[in-house]
Amino acid sequence: MKIYKELQALKEKEYADFQAKLVPTIEPSTILGIRVPKLRALAKSYIRDQECQVFLDSLPHNYYDENMLHAILISEMKDYDKCINRLEAFLPYVDNWAVCDIMSPKLFKRYRGDLMTRIKVWIASEETYTIRFGLGMLMAHFLDEDFRPEYLDMASSIRSDEYYVNMMIAWFFATALAKQWEVSLPYIEDKRLDDWTHKKAIQKARESLRISKEKKEYLKGLK
Repeated sequence: MKIYKELQALKEKEYADFQAKLVPTIEPSTILGIRVPKLRALAKSYIRDQECQVFLDSLPHNYYDENMLHAILISEMKDYDKCINRLEAFLPYVDNWAVCDIMSPKLFKRYRGDLMTRIKVWIASEETYTIRFGLGMLMAHFLDEDFRPEYLDMASSIRSDEYYVNMMIAWFFATALAKQWEVSLPYIEDKRLDDWTHKKAIQKARESLRISKEKKEYLKGLK
């Protein structure tokens, strides 16, 4: 397929070496080293190409950069059902935080009812990056006008030995503290998260530009 030739033309060895340090859970030889803006531009030019569907069907991919492109293509899809079908087919092959986190379909904000049903399934998964993706969607779409306190329970009830799951729980609660301080604070005060995640949530909240100095000082005393 021509897409593979285009990917090869965009690769950068030095950037591949840099990426390998950021994504240590995958084999460095599978990283071509293509910058995200170039992948996004390629996705926009490719998404209407007939060959795009063949590429999306070609799982598993051989390269990290192919998975990044795949995730971006899913994020750009305009049809909800097709997007969900492609997403569900791809999630089992997501094997690192970068591919997981770049995948955020724009149209999800219009389908929050069905999305919440799917989030509950994703975070109940045994797959690290399926859980992480579900938490990411909960954080992205349900901490503002559609917020309910029960969503904090959903996140705090997850127990995992996986670093990339626990880091996302911490990120979720740091964001919840920024957006829903009064409701989220008791989860930190009462230490409802495991010890590592509790401390990491406080650290990330104290690094946030959206939380006041006074609140950060209070959080410091909750470690």
